[in-house]
Amino acid sequence: MSDLDPRALRTAFGTFMTGVTVVTAMDDDGQPLGFTANSFTSVSLDPPLVLVCLANRSANYEAFTKASGFAVNVLAETQKDVSNTFARPSENRFASVNWSKGPQGAPVLEGVSAWFDCAMHKVVPAGDHAILIGEVKAFDTAPAPGLGYARGAYVTPASEAEALEGQTGVMVSALIKRGDTVLLVDRKDGNLTLPEARVGKEGLSATLARLIDETGLKTEAGFIYAVYEDSLRGCQHITFLCDAPEGTPRGGTFVTPEPSALMDIADPAMLTMLTRFASEAKLGNFGVYYGNARSGEVRPINKGTI
Repeated sequence: MSDLDPRALRTAFGTFMTGVTVVTAMDDDGQPLGFTANSFTSVSLDPPLVLVCLANRSANYEAFTKASGFAVNVLAETQKDVSNTFARPSENRFASVNWSKGPQGAPVLEGVSAWFDCAMHKVVPAGDHAILIGEVKAFDTAPAPGLGYARGAYVTPASEAEALEGQTGVMVSALIKRGDTVLLVDRKDGNLTLPEARVGKEGLSATLARLIDETGLKTEAGFIYAVYEDSLRGCQHITFLCDAPEGTPRGGTFVTPEPSALMDIADPAMLTMLTRFASEAKLGNFGVYYGNARSGEVRPINKGTI
């Protein structure tokens, strides 16, 4: 578990704000409560505040609005069943999951990508919902990719990759970050680059997994960070944003993507992407770039409510 270091908390917010979450609390009888949502939003870093929205018609409305605190559990991509369990009516949603009380007392689910245990800061009535604002008292993150939800369906790094498996002439790269630094490795021509490889017969998912494994870091593919036409190589280029909280890479080094550190990046598209990452990392808000090596657009990763 991490302490409330502002930099670590900002990184956690920036990495996991878009995932499907299960919000949990304890009722007056000491029984666990929970519901699925992906309307989890950062409000403030000082003090560290987050908010979630709860429908007035929810059976747990009174218990949550009177609770002393709540936890936000950001689900991993393998936890679709957990999301479904907490999104549907059930007498005991916790019967099929492993959980324990967090430091602040709210239920923390096992195997999640991140959790934030909060004291209740304020309950704000807002039309047909209540806004629960919590002050983060403890949190933890894991490298497991989060579970997303868009246009009525779950979205995971694996499903995004599978949708691209049939394409040929694809380069894949891993933007492996640690805080606001990124892993750069040496190219054969002496310049620097992200870990990258051309997708072969093994397919995109396997190529990316091999690429990450070769770094020696304990991380997995996160969400797609950029998709563009790579004019230098005459193919499509797909970059995945990955999180590496610890470990020493077999090759290359983590650097802060400042102009002086990027002088040896020969690929202009990659240079532009790393410059964008540097500005987004400071804010903790990431988007997805679509376009080519010269121009395109960054589409923010929007949040919604399941």
